Amino acid sequence: MTTHQATGFTVEPYPGLPLTVRDVGAGRPVLVLHGGGGPASVTGIVDHFAATSRVLAPTHPGWEDTPRPEWFSDVGDLVETYLDLLDDRDLRDVLVVGASFGGWVAAEMTVRDRARRIGGLVIMGAFGPEVEGHEVRFPTAPPGPPGPPPGQGSGAPAPAPAPASAPRRGPSPAALQAMVAYAGPTRSDPKLLHRLARVSVPALAVWGEQDTAVSPDFGRAYAAAIPGARFELIPGAGHIPTREAPEATFAAIDAFAAAIRQ
Repeated sequence: MTTHQATGFTVEPYPGLPLTVRDVGAGRPVLVLHGGGGPASVTGIVDHFAATSRVLAPTHPGWEDTPRPEWFSDVGDLVETYLDLLDDRDLRDVLVVGASFGGWVAAEMTVRDRARRIGGLVIMGAFGPEVEGHEVRFPTAPPGPPGPPPGQGSGAPAPAPAPASAPRRGPSPAALQAMVAYAGPTRSDPKLLHRLARVSVPALAVWGEQDTAVSPDFGRAYAAAIPGARFELIPGAGHIPTREAPEATFAAIDAFAAAIRQ
């Protein structure tokens, strides 16, 4: 069942699992996958692509007070659900853009894309594989009411506790609970780095030079595992460079997107 909204729709891919998808713009399809900071952390990406493309931006079950059944509990569940979404909408040559945790989901989608729906991959500050000598700093939820993290994206390390009146920095407790369920106790997949060799579409890894959650060297290793992937380091940016250095980051992404259309 599909329920249409002003800027999107809700589908129920499985009984008891409603999936809310923002759907804006027109043109080449782009799938945008958020990280721990939720949909708000990728709003700039969605808005940027919506000027020239059709953008689908799902809310991962468990974020924004959306239900997540207990059985829906690993990255593979998200991957299969989003691949089915592309199949059900008959979308082809899709550019998949994933930030932070969403980058893990995006990378795994390209590995499993047997129907060849995906035409390009962009990962940004992503985690997922195990890279020896590089630890991912998983976020924590400090006290404070909900609110967007100023100057930081999903997955950024938590600052010192703030007064109760200050806006929350980082994912909400519910979002963290969902991400822990998906990512598992090790917050990684030891097989993913090897499976990335199966990726056959053009890929770009974009990393903030000052990313303290997932280091640039981790990003370089991530990109090196994907055949032909490019790595772009964004000076002065942190974990979500589209928020912290949007001009330079979107210039790199747009150049990549234009090149793979030719």
